[in-house]
Amino acid sequence: MCVLCEHAMPGKSSSERRALEAQNAHVMAVFEQAGFDHIAPDILQPADIFLERSGEEIRANSYVFTDPEGAEMCLRPDLTVPACRYHLTHAAKPDSEARYCYCGPAFRFAHGGRIPSEFGQAGIEWLAAPDAEAAEAQVLSLTIAALKAAGLGRYRVKLGDLRLFHALLDGLEMPKRWRRRLIHHFWRPQTFRETMQRFATREEQKRTSISDHVDEVVGRDMIETRRWVESELARKALPLTGGRSPEEIAGRLAEKAADRSAHPLSPDAVRAIDTYLAIEGSAASVLKDLEAVADGEAYRSALKQFRRRIEAMAQQGLKPEDFSFAATFGRNLEYYTGFVFQIETDTAQGVSQVAGGGRYDDLLSDIGSPVPVSAVGCAIGTEQLLAAIGARS
Repeated sequence: MCVLCEHAMPGKSSSERRALEAQNAHVMAVFEQAGFDHIAPDILQPADIFLERSGEEIRANSYVFTDPEGAEMCLRPDLTVPACRYHLTHAAKPDSEARYCYCGPAFRFAHGGRIPSEFGQAGIEWLAAPDAEAAEAQVLSLTIAALKAAGLGRYRVKLGDLRLFHALLDGLEMPKRWRRRLIHHFWRPQTFRETMQRFATREEQKRTSISDHVDEVVGRDMIETRRWVESELARKALPLTGGRSPEEIAGRLAEKAADRSAHPLSPDAVRAIDTYLAIEGSAASVLKDLEAVADGEAYRSALKQFRRRIEAMAQQGLKPEDFSFAATFGRNLEYYTGFVFQIETDTAQGVSQVAGGGRYDDLLSDIGSPVPVSAVGCAIGTEQLLAAIGARS
């Protein structure tokens, strides 16, 4: 029984609570029988990691407040980060293998009543697995098994691979800062397209409030740029705004000035990115299209991982030919670094996403691990699942 979930359902009738508890018991039984340790991560969390690494949707919808000592805290908007923080405080070594499962409430502000402000989430996190692709396939297999155990009969699986996209950019000639910006904007299709177009033409999209300042620092090194910023702040008696230091202001201006003098992104590079992002189809059939995009070392390595993952899925009894792949698919959490998936079903109200997950190898380092720790996991929206099953019954 998922004891935490009892506290996640204020306002529900006793029958609704019993139905959700029974469903969650089936879900958690699948995870625990597979050897995942049932943990209860803290509900109250430091806000910084969610605000910095979780993506715009979570940043905009988190419940953030300041505690009596001035620390910025939040109610957990998901359970992946809390589970990782649990690991860092309980594991003998950060990079020791661990498998956790959980079930409990998460909190996000709901615009227009899309989801409740408090909602249930069940999931698993597999840290430092010795075989990355086998772990990814097993996490997907367990997620599907848990959904079926709860009573979901019909569903669709969508896959993506952010490592392929990162590897593609690594093989294209462009400044590292451009790669960082394209990766950052992957989640925002229109901004991504506008950013790539600016790199291809070296034209600013529009004149902004800092454009004249960029003109002033073109050709200056960082020391000269910082001195110019400090002199302008002093000359005009301008206060620092937005918490930015003179060094940060100088860095931003220097980066934009460097963009103006950089060689434009080549037509071949733009074509390769466009070709890659247009790829979609069965996860078992897109390999030839992926192979035709690029031939760099990092990209070939990412393709090998893609092949091994498909093979591992088949070994788990899954049918990759029934899963769809879209190169543009990345979900909405910015901490993902590789394989991602989403499971959805049709209801009378439309498409309902009931589960999703993927690989996030940088997250534990971001929250304080002194060594890299690989990680893959999933989350199931327990109330979405119950509603979807009920809609089909």
